[in-house]
Amino acid sequence: MLHVDRSCSKKRRLTQQRCHTSSDQDAWDFTGTPYVPVYVKLPLGIINMECELVDPDGLRKQLETLKSVDVDGVMVDTWWGIVEANNPQQYNWKGYKQLFSIVRELGLKLQVVMSFHEARDDDVRIPLPKWIKKIGLENDNIYFTDGDGSVNTECLTWGIDEEPVLRGRTAVEVYFEYMQSFQDEFSEFFNTRSISRIQIGLGARGELRYPSNHVKNGWKYPGIGEFQCYDEYLRKCLKKAAEAIGIPKWGSPPDGAGSYNDEPEDTDFFCKCGDYNRPYGRFFLNWYSQYLIDHGDRVLTKAKLAFGDTPVSVKLPGIYWWYETNSHAAEMTAGYYNSVTRDGYAPIASMLKKHEAALNFTCVDLSTVDEQKDFPEAKVDPEGLVCQVLNAAWDAGIPVAGENALPCYDSEEYDKILEHVKPRNVPGFMRLSAFTYDRLNQDLLEEDNLKEFQLFVKRMHGEDEEDL
Repeated sequence: MLHVDRSCSKKRRLTQQRCHTSSDQDAWDFTGTPYVPVYVKLPLGIINMECELVDPDGLRKQLETLKSVDVDGVMVDTWWGIVEANNPQQYNWKGYKQLFSIVRELGLKLQVVMSFHEARDDDVRIPLPKWIKKIGLENDNIYFTDGDGSVNTECLTWGIDEEPVLRGRTAVEVYFEYMQSFQDEFSEFFNTRSISRIQIGLGARGELRYPSNHVKNGWKYPGIGEFQCYDEYLRKCLKKAAEAIGIPKWGSPPDGAGSYNDEPEDTDFFCKCGDYNRPYGRFFLNWYSQYLIDHGDRVLTKAKLAFGDTPVSVKLPGIYWWYETNSHAAEMTAGYYNSVTRDGYAPIASMLKKHEAALNFTCVDLSTVDEQKDFPEAKVDPEGLVCQVLNAAWDAGIPVAGENALPCYDSEEYDKILEHVKPRNVPGFMRLSAFTYDRLNQDLLEEDNLKEFQLFVKRMHGEDEEDL
């Protein structure tokens, strides 16, 4: 196991900076210091479908290794499909209690994700609750639907945010009561500030977005994706919005927007002089993107009520393909009305500011040059997208955290992260407030990879900076 030399004067000074105030909450606020906390996201399958911690001893050893390289904490998903699996308002937190206790015993902090979506990877599948699935068999309009009628069961449509179709409850009420149950169950972890932040899942993959590019529907990178507003409830909302402005014929989703794997120029809607920039297109995109923002607003209102002064965050994805086109089609189908002439992220940042929520953004590890080399036809620019999103957050005055999009093991990849997290010669508020490594695996813990990761953590903590 690797160990950090804790005797250096830099480390002592950093520890003093950590504890510059008397309250435990403020002791974990590093604003104005060179210290950026590093968290590691835990694997999907550590809690099974019976809400049992699968391998407590093995996990403890892995967490001890992370602690030895001075990681600040871990991020863990609390899965709706596990906790409230069988019946509404019956919550089982057993495995999470055991997990959180181990994390706290080791002196690590917790970032906890309220995960209201399903998870899929090669080894793990965590569906939505069984009782939700039963409702969906009778009414599949509770899910997002594409133009061909394909239903996506990854998460609930926000068309039912305020519709009492979940056994007498609205979706927002269901989310709120889940969050309340968590707060009640883990009050001691809140009281001792062991939980440093709650991330609120707001859509596909736990991100504030429509499920526009789900591989289950046949999507492959770098396809533009499809609009996801064909369920009964969202179509009713769109129709109502069109009638409200006196143009009822605009009450349907656009024709000519293509299919999942099209390029922008293959479509009438997203091509260079396409319908997206004509009156109907602007009306539809305003409605589609605003419904995304309104969903975030509704759920965050309840989250702040449930969690009080505990900081909350929202994750946005890095949809960087087709970023160098006029229409930014892949972003638009995901709900971001971002184009060459319009900033689609500023309204989201303003909504987050209203709730004092941080923005967690992915793909801070990607290089535009490398991505363009691999997919020259996709007109990608991950670094340009990161810059735009961060500027929207800075302008709104909200904290920003970051995650990597791909596994990182070498110094070149870590250098790219550091460029975004801790850019040189900029004001302190333009540094990211935290970074989460996605995700813990055996490769990260191999000796050479762990050494590189340890050096990265040191640099994130400011140990290489001259002003310490």
